[in-house]
Amino acid sequence: MFENWSYEALQIYWWVVVSVVGALFVFMMFVQGGQTMLGVAKDEDEKTLLVNALGKKWELTFTTLVLFGGALFAAFPLFYSVSFGGAYAVWMAILFSFTLQAISYEYRKKENNFWGSKVYEGFMYFNGTVGTVLVVAAIATFFSGSLFYVNSYNLSAWQSPLRGLEAAFVPFNLSMAFAVFFLTRINAAAYFVSHIEHAPLEARVRKSALKSTLLSLPFLLFFLVNLLTMDGFALGDGGVISMQPHAYLNALLKLGVFGIGLLALGTIFIVAGVYLLVFTKSKKAVFATGLGTILTTLSLLFAAGIGGAAYYPSIYDLQSSLTIYNSSGSRYTLVVMSYVSLLVPFVLAYIVYVWRLMDSKKLSLDSIKNEHLY
Repeated sequence: MFENWSYEALQIYWWVVVSVVGALFVFMMFVQGGQTMLGVAKDEDEKTLLVNALGKKWELTFTTLVLFGGALFAAFPLFYSVSFGGAYAVWMAILFSFTLQAISYEYRKKENNFWGSKVYEGFMYFNGTVGTVLVVAAIATFFSGSLFYVNSYNLSAWQSPLRGLEAAFVPFNLSMAFAVFFLTRINAAAYFVSHIEHAPLEARVRKSALKSTLLSLPFLLFFLVNLLTMDGFALGDGGVISMQPHAYLNALLKLGVFGIGLLALGTIFIVAGVYLLVFTKSKKAVFATGLGTILTTLSLLFAAGIGGAAYYPSIYDLQSSLTIYNSSGSRYTLVVMSYVSLLVPFVLAYIVYVWRLMDSKKLSLDSIKNEHLY
């Protein structure tokens, strides 16, 4: 099957696989968003209710992040060596924030916890804010570019002493980061409403979703306007990279239904989900906001990787920019891994099954008395 595919087709296939995992990760970051919303609880019982709802899902978020990084490493090893080897400060900071998250769910309600719950809730908030902003700012460099050089032997050198942390000081990157940050809060609110039975808390969560929506708008508009009008890193004949006006708008239009179509459809789903969440009593908003998040993220990743642009551009040296063609593994490697990727639908089906099983019983103040407390 895959042996008959061209090398280019395999490279495109693996970017699609990476994009799907990345889109799922962005949705799963509702856990991070939820960790920043513990303030809507009026007492300790309500806070524990929120934390327990998130406690059933946080490991899936971390697993999806690892899978996203692992897929990039396996299919596009040069990206892994350039980014994780050069921009290690930002990735270590991200890893540190996720480590704090794992510790928090384990020890927040543990007996004889001498630090107290507040410290671990602070760790959760740190992961939900700093962790989210850094992850998305790093991904935003797929469009804004990074400071690195790659020589003819594929040896790379990072050209900033901040080692990747400089991404968090670029307005474009921050606009994307904060737009996604508030989106994670919207998805978290939709998840809380779907999974928790507690009317007063639900009303406050819905109100918080409206606030997050309004706060996200300036960041979202700044990001989209700049993305669609900025000069981008276009891939030309012979693999030559050049700056092209409206490169990412052109990429979205070139991809058609998989570009501008997915972006428009994803936006419609998010708007519909926010309407259901804020202006109705529906508990199904998470399906709309979640699907919208996935489709929107897919369109952006497709534009970066298979829309005729460099997905990891270098603003230090244009020709060092990485594309899916000059950074992938060998044809043999991609063929072997493609057979392994056939297991992905089964893994996703298992995740859906476990998700439904864990959410089959709604959480309430009475039900958590008989459950493990996070």
